Amino acid sequence: QVQLVESGGRLVQAGGSLRLSCAASGRTFSNYAMGWFRQAPGKEREFVAAITWSGGSTYYADSVKGRFTISRDNAKNTVYLQMNSLKPEDTAIYYCAARYAVVVVTTEYDYWGQGTQVTVSS
Repeated sequence: QVQLVESGGRLVQAGGSLRLSCAASGRTFSNYAMGWFRQAPGKEREFVAAITWSGGSTYYADSVKGRFTISRDNAKNTVYLQMNSLKPEDTAIYYCAARYAVVVVTTEYDYWGQGTQVTVSS
């Protein structure tokens, strides 16, 4: 089992920045690819960003490319999502997720956190 706890979500004005954190515990963190997803009211959960177990490769949804950056610190068992130039359409609950070994850009992850709310006001 891998336990994931997100933090850092809050209300922010459009154009602002936030950094989300996801702390992992349980299994060996560096064995897992990590992803960030989001779900807005009335919409399906969607892929935002992902990173390989080593941090050597990253992947982004087109809607956040150039604005968001995913990173990880395997020594701290933590993955981050730096979000810049935020827009009202970025408002959603943000979830981190872990998948053993192989990174994917779908929702096929093994473990999920409880989510953190990000609200961007116009």
